[in-house]
Order: sequence, then C-alpha cells, then structure tokens
Amino acid sequence: MNAATEHTTEKVTESTQPIVDNLDSLMQVLPADIWAAVNAVNRRNDLLEVILDLGRVPTARYTDREVVLRDREVSREDIDWVVDRVGEFDADNRAGITRTLHRIAAIRNRMGQVVGLTCRVGRAVFGTITIIQDLIESGSSVLLLGRPAVGKTTMLREAARVLAETKRVVIVDTSNEIAGDGDIPHPAIGRARRMQVALPSLQHEVMIEAVENHNPEVIVIDEIGRELEATAARTIAERGVQLIATAHGNTLDNLLLNPTLSDLVGGIESVTLSDEEARRRGTQKTVLERRAPPTFDILVEMQDRQQLVVHRDVTEAVDALLRGRSLPQELRYRDAGGRVQIEQQRLETPEADAPSYMDIARGPAPEPQGNRERRKLQERRILPFGVAQNRLLHAAQMLHVPVRIVDNLKEAHIFVTTKQYYRRRPRAVTDAERRGIPIYVLRANTQAQLETFLTDTFKLSDDETDTLSIAMEEAENAIGRVLQGEHAVSLTPQNAFIRRYQHEMAQKANLVSRSTGEEPNRSVQILRED
Repeated sequence: MNAATEHTTEKVTESTQPIVDNLDSLMQVLPADIWAAVNAVNRRNDLLEVILDLGRVPTARYTDREVVLRDREVSREDIDWVVDRVGEFDADNRAGITRTLHRIAAIRNRMGQVVGLTCRVGRAVFGTITIIQDLIESGSSVLLLGRPAVGKTTMLREAARVLAETKRVVIVDTSNEIAGDGDIPHPAIGRARRMQVALPSLQHEVMIEAVENHNPEVIVIDEIGRELEATAARTIAERGVQLIATAHGNTLDNLLLNPTLSDLVGGIESVTLSDEEARRRGTQKTVLERRAPPTFDILVEMQDRQQLVVHRDVTEAVDALLRGRSLPQELRYRDAGGRVQIEQQRLETPEADAPSYMDIARGPAPEPQGNRERRKLQERRILPFGVAQNRLLHAAQMLHVPVRIVDNLKEAHIFVTTKQYYRRRPRAVTDAERRGIPIYVLRANTQAQLETFLTDTFKLSDDETDTLSIAMEEAENAIGRVLQGEHAVSLTPQNAFIRRYQHEMAQKANLVSRSTGEEPNRSVQILRED
C-alpha cells in the first residue's frame, strides 16, 4: 500500500531520561564471571536481557547487537545459582526480584527442570509517553500493539503514572512486569494501584474484579492474549471505564486476522448483501463487515521505540480496511533533536490485480466476471467437524463459491465431517441427524476432497471449474520453471480475479509477479527478483 502524506506538524518534548531499576540487583543474581563480563561491555543503558541456556555460551542482547559473555558453556550449576536467588516462578514460568522491574523467565524440560533463563532488564523511563500523551489523556481507550521487546510495557507503565496524577487508576499486573515483584509496587507507577494475578488464566476475572470492587476510572492491562480477556475488556469498556492495554501484533490487519483478539477492534464476519446494495458498493454479494463496535477507540502500532503509527478512529480504520478504501493514519516519531514529528497519512488500496486483505480473510472470493450473471449461487452455511477450516475456505476461494463457516447447528445448512469421525458417532453427528441437517462425509481431510464436496454442494458444471484449474496449473508450472533457472515466464491472459490468485501463488513461492498488457489481454508475468 502506498502512503500519501498530507501535512506535518511538530511538538517539542522533554528529553527522555532512562532510569535503570537497580541493574546491580539483577547482576547479583547472575554468576560472578557473567556479571563481570556484562560490566566489561560498559553499555548498561542499552542492555535488554541476558540469555542463559544449558550447554550453550551465555549471551547479552543489546538494542543493536548480541554479545557472547564467555567461551565456557552454561552449566547446571549456573542455572541453579540464578534460580536460587530470584523469586518463586509462577504458572507462566516468570519470576522477579523484589521491588525491581526485572523479569526472569524460565524454559523447562519435560521433567519440569529449568534448562534456560531469559533475564530481562526492567526500566522505568520517564518521558516515553509524551509521544502519545495527548491520546492517553483524551479519555479514550487506547490499545498499544507491537512485537515483543519493542517497549510496550515501558510505555504502559509511564501511562499509568501520568494518568494516576488526576484519575483513579488500577493496574491488572499479571506477571508483575508493570509494578515489579513483591507486595510493594515500584515507585514508577506513581499513585496507581496494582492488583496481582494468581494465575495467568485468571487475568480476566481480576479485570472484572477491579471494576466491581475498586471504582477505577482507568484500568491498565499488559498483554491481552486470550479470548476471555478480550471479552472482559469489552465488558469493562461498556461500563464506561477507560482502558489502556497492550497486545502482541504488528499491524491492524494482523489483529483482524487473529481470531482470538479480533474482537478488540470489532471483529469481522461474512454478510450477504442485497443485489441493490452490492451494485451500489461495486462488490460481490458476500463481503466482510465489522461485527461490533471496537472495544478500543484508538490503536497505536509501535514500529520501534522511537516511531509508531496511530489509528485515531478504530471504527473508521477497520471499515476502510475491509472495504478496500484508503486508510487514514498518523505517523509519529522522534527526530534527532528529540522532537515529536506527526505526519498525517492515507494508505492507498493495493493495485486491482494484487492480492489484497479481502482475498485472504475469512470470506468467499468474488466470482470471475464472466460467471456473475450466469451463476446465481446462494450462500451455504457450513459447520465443519474434524475438518480443517482453512482448507475449506481455500477450496471455496478456488471455486469462487459463497461459503460461510458457522459453529452452531441452528445456523448450519450442511454438516461436513470425515469418515473417521462419522464412524465414532460423536454427539455432534447424532445432533445433526436429529435436526435433519444434511451430512456430507469425506473420505479424508484433504483439499481435493473438499473441492469435490463444494462442487457437489453447489452443483457446479465442469466448464465452470476448468478455467480456474487450468490457470492455476499453468501458474504452478511457470513457478517451477522460474525456480529451476528461467528468468521470467509469461502466463495466458486471464481476468482480474484469476490474476489475483496467480499473484498470490508467486508470492508464496517467494517470487516476483507483475501484470502486463491491456484488458482483455492483460496477463501475469512471474520472474525471479534480481
């Protein structure tokens, strides 16, 4: 997608001042020679974590590189030395050091013995929140999205401290990363209150308890990662409490494709439009729509510690993404002088031939242009049991038939399972028979069997499936020729729908593809990247 920048504004920020939470406290739980090696590197402010894996050399990870700390491999004695000197490991294999923000995470073998340790440095950094302080103080719920170790928790901790100066803030601290280990929270959270979580699986219950018992105006949550937590977050937001939370991910469209967390931004579902509405939108009849209002008003994509992307209106952003419109967003970053630069951008939709979000999301592909008038296929709601949903959706895309996957017998038109499951007569099968729902039994859970099932279900004729099959086979042969050494292979001209799939096949093979020529003779060329 291409980014169009409309204008740029600037803000002057206070300089950030990293405060290392007693780094010596972390060093003292390490073997003496490893501690000395870290000190010898003399880059304390850039240290991220120390890695100790049994039978491997110990390493230290910095913001820009990884350093080997000694030539001798980590022994069982080294591992035990650290384990004996840190707090008790909880259910998610994390421990800490009392009244610090450091975190020690364990890797265990099948017998439960610790065979690896990740000793992460915890820092309270004042000033990191200034880049989004206007969003945090707006009263809107904000979700920070980013990969691990990009600084989400550091920013979340600073947000809790800033908000606690004027509001009642409660932190749900599942792994004690925000307010540190021990019963007394770290001073970095200011006046905010902290609730600890006995087990990670109980985080959603503590979230609800915080609202019901402690009258917060703001709830701060680190790492929403389970469906129950996403549901609890929606419940909290509907009670009028501001949410500031983090989740793992890279971009908004990644989050939409995550079935566990997509509800945080409203979720998606396949809906069937009327003929008139489909013509008005210029789309196929079955499209993807946002299922519900988003839990969070604002989404922040943290690209690195000094640069992030802001979606100020998650509702607008999700709708634009699903409908293929340009996506409004803000790019914020700190320049060399420490000032925050804000650029208003709009991401343009992909070229018509390129594989798009709509091609890979949960929903049927559009029909080829030549078949739209001739075929009036009605959407079929299918409940798969013991059948791979991704294969079923892919088969539906390949045959361009409108399929919607459901998980409730009341909604299902067809129940599909394999011979292996059908013979066992599970309750799902007997319930389907009792309701009179047609049951289709596959010999095996394969792509070919699923395509045969859909061909029978929609009563497709051979001439309707041959064109696509031939085009896909031609693309496969071309990919093979290019991988074997040919520089470029041009395919037979096809319509835009089939070209999308040919582009996608090339992309999966790590090859380059482009469309050439004019309609109706436009075709795909597959080539190696120079």
